[in-house]
Amino acid sequence: MNQINPKKLLNSKWTAVKSINKEKHFLITKVTFDEEGVVILCVIEAIISNRQIEIDWRDLKNIDLWKQGWK
Repeated sequence: MNQINPKKLLNSKWTAVKSINKEKHFLITKVTFDEEGVVILCVIEAIISNRQIEIDWRDLKNIDLWKQGWK
């Protein structure tokens, strides 16, 4: 399991284990918190196409789906 601090998500780099639309490298471009500091929105952007996708940030903890950094 990837260890993630939600406050450090913004601008972090991720590699998809399985390509998503032939894209593997992504950057977190937007993170929104509620009043209690809980993540309510996380947007990940593909590096090549600049395509943006809203994801559940907890999915990034799954090592079968994501690796931290660009590999």
